[in-house]
Amino acid sequence: MNKDTPINIEKILANLENYRPRRRGWVWREAVKHQKLNDYIYYNTSKNLKESIPLPAAKYVGSIDPQPIQTITTEIASGRFEDDIRRMRMAAWHGADHMMVIRTAGQSHFDGLIEGTPQGVGGIPITRKQVRAQRKALDLIEDEVGRPINYHSYVSGVAGPEIAVMFAEEGVNGAHQDPQYNVLYRNINMVRSFVDAAESKHIMAWANMLQIDGAHNANATAKIAWKVMPELLVQHAINCAFSLKVGMKSDLIALSSVPPIAPPAPDLRINLPYAVALREFFDAFKIRAQMNTKYMESSTREATVTHVMNLLISTLTSADIQSTITPDEGRNVPWHMYNIEACDTAKQAFAGLDGLKELVEVRHEGIMKIRVRELKERAVLFLEELLEAGGYFAAVEAGFFVDSGFYPERNGDGIVRREQSGVGANTIYKRDPDYLAPVTAHFGVNHYELYGVKNPSDLIGGSTFEDPNKIIFIDELDEDNVHHRLEEVAPYRNTSEIIPEVQWCGDGIVVVDITLPTSLRLAEAASLEIGKKMNLLDVEIIHKEILHPSEGTRIQIKGRVSFSIDTSTLTLREEPYVASDEELTSFFKTHHCKIVAGTAGEDEHSVGLREIIDIKHGGIEKYGIEVEYLGTSVPIQKFIDAAIETKSQAILMSTIISHNDVHYLNMKKLHEYAIERGVRKSLIFVVGGTQVTHDLAIKQGVDAGFGRGTKGAHVATFLMKKMEEVL
Repeated sequence: MNKDTPINIEKILANLENYRPRRRGWVWREAVKHQKLNDYIYYNTSKNLKESIPLPAAKYVGSIDPQPIQTITTEIASGRFEDDIRRMRMAAWHGADHMMVIRTAGQSHFDGLIEGTPQGVGGIPITRKQVRAQRKALDLIEDEVGRPINYHSYVSGVAGPEIAVMFAEEGVNGAHQDPQYNVLYRNINMVRSFVDAAESKHIMAWANMLQIDGAHNANATAKIAWKVMPELLVQHAINCAFSLKVGMKSDLIALSSVPPIAPPAPDLRINLPYAVALREFFDAFKIRAQMNTKYMESSTREATVTHVMNLLISTLTSADIQSTITPDEGRNVPWHMYNIEACDTAKQAFAGLDGLKELVEVRHEGIMKIRVRELKERAVLFLEELLEAGGYFAAVEAGFFVDSGFYPERNGDGIVRREQSGVGANTIYKRDPDYLAPVTAHFGVNHYELYGVKNPSDLIGGSTFEDPNKIIFIDELDEDNVHHRLEEVAPYRNTSEIIPEVQWCGDGIVVVDITLPTSLRLAEAASLEIGKKMNLLDVEIIHKEILHPSEGTRIQIKGRVSFSIDTSTLTLREEPYVASDEELTSFFKTHHCKIVAGTAGEDEHSVGLREIIDIKHGGIEKYGIEVEYLGTSVPIQKFIDAAIETKSQAILMSTIISHNDVHYLNMKKLHEYAIERGVRKSLIFVVGGTQVTHDLAIKQGVDAGFGRGTKGAHVATFLMKKMEEVL
């Protein structure tokens, strides 16, 4: 693919019935010990990407983009797989290599594999076409970024084995599979759930898929999340033991761990001992760490802080996979920007924490030792009582699980399921003595040895695992299909028309941040009216934040615009040339340049100017430019008088204050006073400030205007080019 060209969905869909996955199985990142990037040595990083987008601050350190050793997950859940493909590409460029497609909860209750178009089904209905299209797209994306990308979804519900087969056929690399999840959260019959799980896990083991369990759902569901920590350890133990018995390898079994609490609770003191106990109990298995979403509200700042706290715990306890569930959970809107911001949060935190375990260590005495031992003891006692009660099924019927008491305390509010009830009850049948299924991966006694073959699928010339040509590919059947959706947004994909989007091509959604000097309820009503007066359609409040009960409220609204922009009519400014440090240093070494600099008029804001001139901040001084700093609130006449007195070649004037256009009035005064003194042609005037635009600055008579984002190299380059004109 060409990185400057959008991914071609039509080409991915073309000939899809004949696509075959080029690999199967999970791929871990390739570690690089003591990797040197620019001037920095990294202890816990992986192989660099061929194509990526570094963090914003990377421009200060050579644009390096260190990739953590942990696999980075991004959760995809927009409901339109063609747009999810685009999001996967964005996420991969920001470091994600585990694309987890969250399946609709309703699909847990379908008793067969969905084919065609599941119109009316909410969430992400996992169909063969969607899986195949996304795996095909990921082949292209992983070639582009230069790293294998794992594709993942859910093997759960009463169609679990059928979905496992389809995933193995279509090159899916990892999946959630947890019979307890089925029982507790989807009310699928216990016996059916575990029998199906044995079959599903056996198939996943054949395909070398990574399995992630769902034990973390207990602390997402319990009334008091941190109190289920002992139960979580027990759930993990049951899942691991069951998976090993079925034939899965320990290095492809991952425990889904979520810190059970979040600030303002004492996060680290509760969560870190739990994470340590988990790692010590299950050191033979992988850990998939997910941020806590139970307490997530619509504040992106709050979600990010919790995420970083969780990433610290992941670093200290060696998590292998880092999930990046985003503020989507709080706002219930899967937006491109939140997926990408969450990936960047993980990448930034892991880079900043690199080598942490070489600098500090988790204490194994004192309060940590006490807390870890206590959690382990409570878990062991929980498991012993479970066995005394008659086993797992009996314990579920007695409401042991997701009880909000800190074991052995019980509050009687646990989830209760019955062995003889639930979805799929009484649908398990004993196999006949001569039972035979001519398939490759099948759990239990299959009696194929009676036929003298090593693989029972040899009896039919290979099953779909060996002969994918036997797979029946059913395309979408009704009006709710990808081709119709693509046709509806064709103007925004195949022409010069462009429209804002947050989750789907052509959705036209924009977000507006408003601060109003009033109470919450008045601010809510006013913000909706503001959105309407801005001609936004379908205006909704997506976030509200009290700054003070009467002084101020922050509101974020979203709405849809009714127009698009024709990019062919836009006039693009030429990308400014920025000379290299070597070129600038060489020029000013042989061409002396002295400037006077200060803030104009009544302006006391000096921080931005100091960053442009000071060598400490990478300013123009580092290139050999001599600076005479005049200070703040410099009278306009003084700039000219000082330049004449010091025999300077240029004036650098900073102006932040902009009310009544005072910044442009001062530029004009500078120009006119220089003419009055007869020195305008011999001086270069450069003006900068956050509210300055180049074109308007030129109209006031100065030589250049620099706005927000300007660095010393930009100014130095302009001075060099201007001086070259008169050489």
